[in-house]
Amino acid sequence: MADSDPGNLNILNWAEDDRPREKLLKKGKAALSDAELIAILLGSGTRSLSAVELAKLILKEVGHNLHDLAKLSVTDLMKFKGVGEAKAISIVSALEIGRRRTEAPVPKRAELTTALQFYRYLKAFMLDLPHEEFWVVALNSASQVIHRERISTGGLNRTLVDAKMVFKVALDHRATQLLVAHNHPSGETKPSRQDKVLTENLTKIGNMLDLPVVDHLIFADNEYFSFRDEGYI
Repeated sequence: MADSDPGNLNILNWAEDDRPREKLLKKGKAALSDAELIAILLGSGTRSLSAVELAKLILKEVGHNLHDLAKLSVTDLMKFKGVGEAKAISIVSALEIGRRRTEAPVPKRAELTTALQFYRYLKAFMLDLPHEEFWVVALNSASQVIHRERISTGGLNRTLVDAKMVFKVALDHRATQLLVAHNHPSGETKPSRQDKVLTENLTKIGNMLDLPVVDHLIFADNEYFSFRDEGYI
């Protein structure tokens, strides 16, 4: 029967350096052992065993083989003292997610190396908009999209852009380069003076941060203006 005594050795009562959750946050998931990862799922142990020690006991019973651990049912896991139904379900669910991940195809990231590719990519998000929007697309070193985000929505002919927000998107997603774009609902793609100043400022900041803005596109439903193709970047 599972031990539900309130005096269990709960992870929260451990020294901070010994807590698997804190270790994961400080050093990353790869730094944790199998037992520590399972201990996070368990949350607590028994009167005599910490969660990590209980996890080690479970692993020992399956020869430290995660494939064999994944074969255990909720009922099988509940045979270990200190593992109740909720804990058993957490372990079974986590291992099932891992199994499904190995079967799932890795989605192919869009690769944007030309202004035309960028324009076509934006159509799904910017076509037929009645107001201006400003978008940031974060790229990796292979010019593949790792994140896209609308950071500003404005009126019929203007939207305010905060450069800090532009580069926060890049830094948050560990981008190595950026594409930015905004639309002109009027259909006129000629850049305004403000568009040129913004592009110049973003380009300067990007160069200082080693996060180049490789293009700024003005989007219209039937055409576009590329600051890179026109020699502004």
